Amino acid sequence: MNDLISADLANGVLRVTLQRPEKRNALSDALIAAIGATFSHWAMREDVALAVLTGAGNKAFASGGDLKELESMRTEAEAVAFAARTRGAFDEIRRFPVPVVALVNGDALGGGAELSMACDHRIALAHARIGFLQAKLNIAPAWGGGTDLFTLVGPSRAVRLLATAEILNAEAAHRAGIVDAVAPAEGVEAFVATYLVEMKQRPQVMRAIKSLAIMHRFGGTPGERAKSEGARFAAAWVHDDHWAAVAAMAGAKK
Repeated sequence: MNDLISADLANGVLRVTLQRPEKRNALSDALIAAIGATFSHWAMREDVALAVLTGAGNKAFASGGDLKELESMRTEAEAVAFAARTRGAFDEIRRFPVPVVALVNGDALGGGAELSMACDHRIALAHARIGFLQAKLNIAPAWGGGTDLFTLVGPSRAVRLLATAEILNAEAAHRAGIVDAVAPAEGVEAFVATYLVEMKQRPQVMRAIKSLAIMHRFGGTPGERAKSEGARFAAAWVHDDHWAAVAAMAGAKK
């Protein structure tokens, strides 16, 4: 959509790529805004079934906040505003109407780790690393990734990961439950393509699945949850795709 980010849709899969490889895809204020704007724009498209977020190059998914740019931010008010802007941009991913897969193609550190946490699912390349390094800068997560980490791995493990600022390789992140799959060093593209094909269903089905994830993350009363889940189910039930699948299944049983 601009020189900081690209977005392409093919066969129902939206691929969003951070385009700052010369800066290890560091999260500048402008890039953060572009992330939010991109996901907000594509949320309107009914033909998107799955989204993939990754970084350009093979060194970094996102290496964290752009510290050179951010060092000019000195007041508490500026920090509060920046945290709110970034959390809002990442919430566009959390609230995106279909699941978003982070393809962690290299280092996801600090704010980059938080960005990966905003996604619904994470695939790491074999050489990738992930770490919440905020404590090394005497700060803490502020973009929602800390909360996501607590939900994903539990409070005991999350506290240790945040306090030690440990950097995990792909396999360690997988064992910790932060990463859902690790692509092999050889045949990466084929592995990722197959993985995504296995995940992708019809857009209306993926929207129903993501609605459950949104409710899990953002809450709502039991009545609101039931109403949303029922509405998504009903919309998928009356869709022609559902009846075609029923007919195919009935034919296979004869």
